Amino acid sequence: MQLRSVQRLELPPTADMHVHLRQGELMELMVPTVRQGGVDTAFVMPNLVPPLTTVEQVLEYQSKLSGIAKNVTFLMSLFLHPSVTPEVIAQAAAAGITGVKMYPQGVTTNSESGVSNLEFFYDTFAAMEKHGLVLNLHGEVVESLAPAGTTLEEAFLPTLKTLHERFPQLRIVLEHCTTAAAVEAVRACGPTVGATITAHHLYLTSDEAHCDPFAFCKPIPKKPTDRDTLVKTAVSGDPKFFFGSDSAPHPLQSKTSAAQGKAPAGVYTQPFVTQLVLLALEEAIERGVITDADVTQEKLEGFLSRYGRRFYKLPEHSASEIVLERKGEKIPASISSKNGSIEVGISKAGTDVFSLTWAE
Repeated sequence: MQLRSVQRLELPPTADMHVHLRQGELMELMVPTVRQGGVDTAFVMPNLVPPLTTVEQVLEYQSKLSGIAKNVTFLMSLFLHPSVTPEVIAQAAAAGITGVKMYPQGVTTNSESGVSNLEFFYDTFAAMEKHGLVLNLHGEVVESLAPAGTTLEEAFLPTLKTLHERFPQLRIVLEHCTTAAAVEAVRACGPTVGATITAHHLYLTSDEAHCDPFAFCKPIPKKPTDRDTLVKTAVSGDPKFFFGSDSAPHPLQSKTSAAQGKAPAGVYTQPFVTQLVLLALEEAIERGVITDADVTQEKLEGFLSRYGRRFYKLPEHSASEIVLERKGEKIPASISSKNGSIEVGISKAGTDVFSLTWAE
């Protein structure tokens, strides 16, 4: 596909298998942007304040989200916590909850109640394996546990291997891969292990993340070679890897007023997630990392939509489709609530992107 010269694309709706929609007024601003970005199915993270550790909390949150965006399917998750027992897993499965998110304690936004000892949860994982829930891993260790010269993600990868070996039928997703080592580790596991790749990790590197508050996120983007491996993986046709934006909004003032390196972690991409993946691929072609021939209709549909749905055992086909056309649209600097009380900066502001519409 001559992606850089294509004027119009028709794709199935994007399945975004890692979204942060927050709560309160920020939630009300964020939720409508899910469909704006071409997404009809979203796997929602549970790291609210307080975290979603009960079935009742998750269902209440899902009801709020669905009340705002009735034409989006919200897949829900529990926050892994000592209170999430095998009995709770059985209840969650019966209630239609999709997964359980594991956050190492203190590694990212609202993870203070996260996990410090995974072995404590082995009975819970066994119950998840039995009932068909997915284990979603924030695959990093705390800095004090990472050997010198090793990224926090790379230091976590032996844990992924151990969990897969101990629970071979448990579906596990290594969320937001950032390193070539993570890609290799996922490929080395069986078919029950998959991984999400974000849009922003397809175009950002550590240099940008450390100097631009709107590019600062966790996991931190890594070396250009890691970024390029992710790009190649996204167009490889390997169904173990699928899209999850990890779009993580924070009020603009909190991003711009923080000291360098102290901004809240998160890159906000939700209103343009589909277009930003395409933009990253265009940039990679220009760098010579991939070729036009590497980008095909089938591979785009697979990475953005079909592979994630297949892993989560969802229908792969939709009655709708999204249409992307080049009309000179640029990403705005921010999105604001109607009364102006909340403003969130958008990644890649000012960049030309496809315009997106829905064809029902």
